[in-house]
Amino acid sequence: MKVIVCGAGQVGFDIARQLSSEDNDVTVIDDDTERLRKVSDGLDVRTLQGFASYPDILQGAGAGSADMLIAVTLSDEINMVSCQVAHTLFNVPTKMARVRHNAYLEPSWRHLFSRDHMPIDVIISPEIEVVAAIDRLLEAPGAIDIIEFADGKVSLVGMRLNQDCPIINTPLRQLTELFPDLNITIVYIVRDDKAIFPRDMDQLLPRDEVYFVVDSDHVTRARMIFGHEERPAKRVVIVGGGGIGFQLAQGLEAREPPINVKLIESKQSRAEFVADQLDRTIVICGDALDSEILEEASVLTAETIIAVSDDDEVNILASVLAKRHGCMRAVALINETTYAPLISPLGIDTAISPRDITVSRILEHIRRGRIHSVHTLQGGTAEVIEADAMESAPVIGVPLKEARLPTGVLVGALVRNGLVIIPRGETAIEKGDRVIVLAPHGTIKKVEKLFSVAFGYF
Repeated sequence: MKVIVCGAGQVGFDIARQLSSEDNDVTVIDDDTERLRKVSDGLDVRTLQGFASYPDILQGAGAGSADMLIAVTLSDEINMVSCQVAHTLFNVPTKMARVRHNAYLEPSWRHLFSRDHMPIDVIISPEIEVVAAIDRLLEAPGAIDIIEFADGKVSLVGMRLNQDCPIINTPLRQLTELFPDLNITIVYIVRDDKAIFPRDMDQLLPRDEVYFVVDSDHVTRARMIFGHEERPAKRVVIVGGGGIGFQLAQGLEAREPPINVKLIESKQSRAEFVADQLDRTIVICGDALDSEILEEASVLTAETIIAVSDDDEVNILASVLAKRHGCMRAVALINETTYAPLISPLGIDTAISPRDITVSRILEHIRRGRIHSVHTLQGGTAEVIEADAMESAPVIGVPLKEARLPTGVLVGALVRNGLVIIPRGETAIEKGDRVIVLAPHGTIKKVEKLFSVAFGYF
């Protein structure tokens, strides 16, 4: 398949890496020579310098024979015009665009992106996705990541283990014996920033980041077993009144029971605008790194601080300071991957990566066949994929212990006739089962053959 990726930033790089690793013909366009150099040095793709919205640049990238265009430059307008030009002049079949500004996404104006106007097949909004991710975390305190599959019946939950976790040093195979009625499968572990694809004899250690697939009805109990019994927050402090902070505050105001929300914004004009638009949120204009401002925001009694300004350093330092003032939990928005190793040592509970969320949503939409959703882990080290098992799949009717799954591949859950099944070695997949499977990077093609599901593209 021939794909044009417009934009060589972090998201564009990750998408190009995923697609090129699966033997697709990928061309990356960007007007920045340094970003293109990093792509050329790190990936086996073609690069082209220029503005992706220019017809001659798209023509030079091979738009006339392209199957897909993915526009993820830093400019909403360039992304949208690139799709329009790709459609009108080159008839590119599938076009995707990242659109950040909410003004373009008002429901009453959605017809703007119809095929008769600006034909974009998929719109990805990082702000909306980040707000949704934070909302899910607030519903499951103690989690560092949570994604729902199979219409909410199954959840993928990530948790960081504390020293007092009751299952520390317990071999994974014993968890079934200790908790026979708990529907859970541990599918992925991050230890010292390294990925571990777990086996039965592996043990969990303090500070491990553990990802497990679980029956959604069992999430609360699973959190307790992993040492997290935190209650949902009643008092929240938000740092940053931009698009994400503003939308988040709006959503929290609408919750029942009510949540006490205070928002810190450094710019006077933005603080005044946000204060006028919100009903119950207390807006404080000031520097979130100022101890007096944090005290005014009552971080001492807040259960959660959510730092979502447009400055990674402010988000990190505000989270650390708030926890030192007594705030119980810190969630920080982090754009730069170089900061990732600092998150846990600094005591920040959860880092939200717009890049990872955006990549996951793009992959979810470009995977074809019987794929329902995709979630990437640790920058694409692995994918959790929700798909329907086809009748021709070699694994149908075969006990999983005999299925010869590729190394690292784990079936986390099955949904059959509306019931969640956490598979064991004797479990056999049946035709039409909804399968939630973890696939390490590099095993996608093998998993495709096993499940007879087209994990390719449109």
